[in-house]
Amino acid sequence: MNNPEFVEINNKRYKINTDYRIALKCDEVARDETIGDYERSLAIIYLLFGDEGIADKQNYDELLRLATKFISCNQDDIDDHEEIDMDFRQDIGLIKASFKSDYGIILDKENMHWWDFYMYLNGLTEGCVLNRVRELRTYDTSTIKDDKERTKIQKAQKRVALKRKKVKVLSENQQKSANAFYELTGIER
Repeated sequence: MNNPEFVEINNKRYKINTDYRIALKCDEVARDETIGDYERSLAIIYLLFGDEGIADKQNYDELLRLATKFISCNQDDIDDHEEIDMDFRQDIGLIKASFKSDYGIILDKENMHWWDFYMYLNGLTEGCVLNRVRELRTYDTSTIKDDKERTKIQKAQKRVALKRKKVKVLSENQQKSANAFYELTGIER
């Protein structure tokens, strides 16, 4: 299957911004709990389809469905419940180092389609730095009998652990102001 460059809705074609960096930004937006669902949807539509996508309000639902399909590389079997052992934003240095060591690709100098990036990411060797860190993050230390060794591995896990994003909760006055803004502007959330 060829990497998609366009989506089509009712015989109208929308150009997709296929660059892997845009898809990584979409992933970041999708995971940002400080942004409301509607705003996240609009941001993803804008990132992937630009002004043309945002201007077509009657097709937002379909554009978002197609955006999701594009970001998931047309895979239906992605498991949302598996343990998260990687974060694109936090691990970008490890990703870059792994692409360089495994493929000789300097990501900062590449214009790469998202689907190619994802294929390469999933094809990285077990020995690359990213996959070694991912393995360490999910290693079950309860299987280690030696206390010193277990402590050593647990300390290493803490050093490479993914940082959890703190979610800012709006005060009651801030929430009222936000609600008033949306009401005045007519923007749906």
